Amino acid sequence: MINKNTDTSLAPCEQLALSGDWDKVFRQSDKVDHRKVTFVNRYGITIAADMYTPRSTVGKLPAIAVSGPFGAVKEQSSGLYAQQLAERGFLTIAFDPSFTGESGGRPRRVASPDINTEDFSAAMDFLATHPSVNPERIGILGICGWGGIAIQAAINDPRIKATVASTMYDMTRVTANGYFDADDSKEKRNAARAALAARRTADYAEGRYQRAGGVVDPLPEDAPQFVKDYYDYYKTPRGYHERSGNSTDGWNTTSALPFMNFKFFEYAGELDNAVMIVHGANAHSRYFGEDTFKLLNGDNKELLIVDGASHCDLYDNLDKIPMDRIAAFFTTWMPERD
Repeated sequence: MINKNTDTSLAPCEQLALSGDWDKVFRQSDKVDHRKVTFVNRYGITIAADMYTPRSTVGKLPAIAVSGPFGAVKEQSSGLYAQQLAERGFLTIAFDPSFTGESGGRPRRVASPDINTEDFSAAMDFLATHPSVNPERIGILGICGWGGIAIQAAINDPRIKATVASTMYDMTRVTANGYFDADDSKEKRNAARAALAARRTADYAEGRYQRAGGVVDPLPEDAPQFVKDYYDYYKTPRGYHERSGNSTDGWNTTSALPFMNFKFFEYAGELDNAVMIVHGANAHSRYFGEDTFKLLNGDNKELLIVDGASHCDLYDNLDKIPMDRIAAFFTTWMPERD
């Protein structure tokens, strides 16, 4: 018999094992309060986040949800951005995506263009109903691969009043086409699909999911400069974290499949709310941001190129991350209303 009185419209939050230590790769600020929070997404996955709240605040605050880079955890770059923005007056959360870090979901280390886009909207659900947040003043910030995911989320979720994509990747483009579109052909994509499909069969037969590996280690002498930059962040004390796939053994190999079968920004021209794309002038990924910016319409869109900065400089180099410009952008496009 069906129990008609049982409400199954919203999954309960899972009890997650969350670290009680300050295990970030950056120093804790004495200007903000910090605590762990959880919320549930539309697929019933419980998301773990660090909340940063400015001290001595009164009334409902503007809020920002932060995630990324792709393969990182909230104890790395996203937490630094969240803490910095909290120092500038925003209530912020830095969250681990589904299947990663301290968040729930199995199997572990799965990436999904759909579920990960949903993770940002789930953060909106949490912030829009939080008693300390003004629901009309909420934005999101995505770093690296999560910059593209943030813009994709904003296209579909008008509650997101302003979006910042810092040092962004388009993960659907780079997965399907390779870097600088060097593998943009039916033949190369079909070869990749065949290899990944065979990997699925092997994974199922073996009862385990092969990991693709994180940032290459040891570092080849002839590695491109951007790979050396990744190594310098993820594989050294500067940014290493034991829960980060980029620092350890990476995503499940077959996570690449849905990104080859999905295309971000199909409706980018319909995004009315504000977007800022920030890139380093020397970033190998700069073309992702510049090409995506061309798809956007309206006078509330901004492309900011940071002189002398590489891709990874915008992960944690506070001398180069234009944090005040980013905060001002959110304030401008998430104004207080009478």
